[in-house]
Amino acid sequence: MMITDQTVIFLIIGTALIFFVWGRLRYDLVAMVALMSSVLFGVVPADQAFVGFGHPAVITVATVLMISRALQQSGLVKQAARLMAPFAHNPSLHILALSTLVAFCSAFMNNVGALALMLPVAIQSACKSGRPTSEVLMPLSFGSLLGGLMTLIGTPPNIIISSYRATETGQGFAMFDFFPVGFGVAVVGLLFLSLVGWRFLPQRAVRDSQTSFHVEDYITEVRIPELSGLVGLRLLELEKLAEGNLVAVALLRGADRMLAPSGYMRLRVGDILTLESDTATLKHIVDDKKLELVGATDCSQDALKSDRVDVVEAVITLGSRLEDRTAQTIQLHAQYGLSVLGVARQGQTLHERLGRVRFKSGDVLLVQGLREEMPETFQALGLLPLAERDIDLIPRRGSLVAPAIFALAILSTVTGLLPAEIAFVTAAGVMVLSGAFLVKDLYDSVDWSIIVLLGAMIPVGLALESTGGTAAIAGPLIALADHIPLWGVMAVMMLVTMVLSDIMNNAATAVLMAPIGLTIAKSLGVAVDPFLIAVAIGSSSTYLTPIGHQSNLLVMGPGGYRFGDYWRIGLPLDLLILLVSIPLILFFWPLT
Repeated sequence: MMITDQTVIFLIIGTALIFFVWGRLRYDLVAMVALMSSVLFGVVPADQAFVGFGHPAVITVATVLMISRALQQSGLVKQAARLMAPFAHNPSLHILALSTLVAFCSAFMNNVGALALMLPVAIQSACKSGRPTSEVLMPLSFGSLLGGLMTLIGTPPNIIISSYRATETGQGFAMFDFFPVGFGVAVVGLLFLSLVGWRFLPQRAVRDSQTSFHVEDYITEVRIPELSGLVGLRLLELEKLAEGNLVAVALLRGADRMLAPSGYMRLRVGDILTLESDTATLKHIVDDKKLELVGATDCSQDALKSDRVDVVEAVITLGSRLEDRTAQTIQLHAQYGLSVLGVARQGQTLHERLGRVRFKSGDVLLVQGLREEMPETFQALGLLPLAERDIDLIPRRGSLVAPAIFALAILSTVTGLLPAEIAFVTAAGVMVLSGAFLVKDLYDSVDWSIIVLLGAMIPVGLALESTGGTAAIAGPLIALADHIPLWGVMAVMMLVTMVLSDIMNNAATAVLMAPIGLTIAKSLGVAVDPFLIAVAIGSSSTYLTPIGHQSNLLVMGPGGYRFGDYWRIGLPLDLLILLVSIPLILFFWPLT
């Protein structure tokens, strides 16, 4: 029996879907393997394998990510966030104010970038009001997703959907074509989150910034006597002896107390080290190297800080260099000058040996390091500081230049003067030339995993269409038109899209579902626009799991959420979006 090309592409996409759900491999790697498999089995021509990387949608997504970083640097959002303070006394008003601001930002910049700006603000305001962060952070994440529905550049699925419309009709969606439906859905969603949704969330302990870690339980002072085996060794050698399960947070030499001492300092007789480690490791080092126990020290976190040294909580973002690695394997102290004092996962402090903890995205780290070096180090490692303090991911470069250039780019697309991809590439270039954006930040600002995912999945999606796979999937939905109204068919398609977006990346969902929506609309003899808008809304409705979108994963650790917490408000929100969006789509984008 000969296997057809359609069967092959179904097997490839089905296998990729399984790995997306499994989540143990990066989704960009899964997408790339799917593309190479499609080429090797002949369903994607070799000369078409990399056309996706030059696709206008991919270029637009990359430049929007660049511009989002420039807007983050401007500091305007943080200035606006300070106006939220008067609303913190009431839970509903507090959540409404925070989620509305992040939704507005998400309409014009990357969802994750907007959330990253607001996350420290939300945590600090929750602490000051004595409110659990678990009440605030998930609505904040969902607000960032709702805001992205309103404009062409608000979320990658909208850009992808527009490109499919351009291929089909010769013209993509304009900047604010998504606004009538997206705004209505966002308003209803934000009201639900602020008035009802937060009440369904677990009421976990109130978080007091930097007190969720109890490092004092694992800190001890030791003196280096004359006969100790540590005399003359560097601190890094001590940490190596402890297999990364020990951190020297301070060194007292005579009258000088040094916090976060350099790993290259050589130890001397009489030095007093403040060590953070587990009991077994400390006992082994003390006995083996003949150290003298001095006893407990002032072990509050304030005692581990100074004007030059800080102790900060930071969350590991998706795609971070720390993912699936340990502090020892990445040589966090030696190469980056950071000492890990604690690790929390899903709100629970991990008590296993620090050197053996394999980091995951969403983990919250308590780290000690030099204050002035932290912004650059955090950016390089993919860490997001959770405290609203002087440590920003990037130094600010002015509050008006980047937003002004961005506004001109939007104006040029709205008036039809320039295509979106040309307008935003030009805007990013002008920002660099004007000094509002550094060249090195230009490339660092792009989430290349998203770019690789899109570039790889676009040819796979085209293969699904060319082999007849799209028509085969659309067939059962088209058959439903004999039994239910056309709007019902659209609702079922949107529901399927929502489910897919919760278990795989939303951009990949849009790539796969947009051709199916087009096929259904053309087969039923109706306009393609309402079905494309439905796919756009469904692709961005990632509320049931933390793995569907980076924003959801980003708040998991700081909010102390578990995997099953998301559906508590995600499921009713999905149903509400389905009920609200279908009438809005039919009103603004009629079927005929």
